[in-house]
Amino acid sequence: MSVGNLGKTAFPLTRRSRDPMATFDALPQPLRQWLAHAALPWSPASCLRLWRKLRAQGADTDRALQMLADIQERNLRRQREDAGITPDLPAPSGR
Repeated sequence: MSVGNLGKTAFPLTRRSRDPMATFDALPQPLRQWLAHAALPWSPASCLRLWRKLRAQGADTDRALQMLADIQERNLRRQREDAGITPDLPAPSGR
């Protein structure tokens, strides 16, 4: 299967049974805006599932978006570790 413009990712590629753009357009505006700037190629359906779960657990909009960002950061960290990439160390202060 060709990866197209997804680049290298450890996540499995899947075929979609629904139109992802129609699903994206139907997302709540704050979630749609977050997803448009996400660092990972999230599917609109998986984002919506997480969004509904977080909101059902009582998270307000800002908290739900922060929790999605935290989940994304953990996934990015895991991908970097799997690839053997170490985080950049802070530059020495020179003092």
